[in-house]
Amino acid sequence: MKPTNSVFTGLETTVFERMSRLAMEHNAINLGQGFPDVDGPQDVREVAAHTLLEGPNQYPPMLGLPALRQAVADNNKRFWDLDIDWQSEVVITSGATEALADSIFAMVEPGDEVILIEPLYDCYLSLVKRAGATPVFVQVNAPDWELNEEQLRKAFSSQTKAILINNPMNPTAKVFSRQELQLIADLCIEFDCYAICDEVYEHIVFEDQQHTPLMTLPGMRDRCIRIGSAGKTFSLTGWKVGYITAPPNLLEPIAKAHQFVTFTTPPNLQKAVAYGLNKEDAYYAALESDLRSKRDLISKPLAQMGFRVLPCEGTYFVTCDFSATGFRGNDVAFCKKMVEEAGVAAVPISAFYGTEGPQTLVRFCFCKKDEVLQEALRHLQTWMGQFAAV
Repeated sequence: MKPTNSVFTGLETTVFERMSRLAMEHNAINLGQGFPDVDGPQDVREVAAHTLLEGPNQYPPMLGLPALRQAVADNNKRFWDLDIDWQSEVVITSGATEALADSIFAMVEPGDEVILIEPLYDCYLSLVKRAGATPVFVQVNAPDWELNEEQLRKAFSSQTKAILINNPMNPTAKVFSRQELQLIADLCIEFDCYAICDEVYEHIVFEDQQHTPLMTLPGMRDRCIRIGSAGKTFSLTGWKVGYITAPPNLLEPIAKAHQFVTFTTPPNLQKAVAYGLNKEDAYYAALESDLRSKRDLISKPLAQMGFRVLPCEGTYFVTCDFSATGFRGNDVAFCKKMVEEAGVAAVPISAFYGTEGPQTLVRFCFCKKDEVLQEALRHLQTWMGQFAAV
């Protein structure tokens, strides 16, 4: 028989799903896959439920409900002082992953190069390859994950169509500095290319860090595709509601890709997200504060167990180096052993690389109930104590 698609055939199931299945198999506490264990704001869910019952439940506009597109534009102005025309510069998608697919498929074609910063969210590479482009990798390295100017400049060429940047960054929990963003902007302008900006954790940034959309930098307003996620902002990951902000000349082909991928997104969820985006500043401040406290709850005990806990500036993940524990194996083996023996699931960082990556780093997700995190820590303390004694 003729072969199936060469990109997706034989591709492993995403590491998040694999670790979640392993966690269920061993009845383990799942700190691997990045989803909260409580649902988002009740008032937002009530709007969705009421709209579902009252209707309409037919196809909404392909670009998204006007109320949600306006709310996305208003959010851009409110938080980032971006003047966005909701009618020509916003499209609603069925999650940020669809938004990424739409953007990549609309912008990239065979012969193009796309710069990917490693470690990277796992769908990036497959989508770029499916579009027929050549991925060009630039690594940022632990513990500070700083972007190296010389390495980044070498990655750009006359064939560069776009750079894909995840800021705040999963899995590193890095927030790109203004200097790093300026470097990216300067190179995009010099090489006349675009930036696809995955900014789903835009409202989860800690301490004195500040999220700066690349689109706000001089010369980047017309070169950036900015992607957001209601799933991350409202702890409603199962809703799969994303949104794209882009200049009209870029949004037009993106919308064409969107119409043949999902066409539209459930109208009741769109209406509820529109309501949510208009929440007062106190909601966004509480989101950051709550997740910061959970980060702190888990970080100190992990360090006391022997993990080297790396800086966490945003997102809801903390990365740890287990090399000092004496474990003689790579991150995949460590995570497997931890699920089976400690009853706690995490994700190996090597899964976030298209090239050879570090082998002693694991990612814990802390957007869980405090009691769940505390129980996971007790499991790990017992297990690590036995392991250290060997």
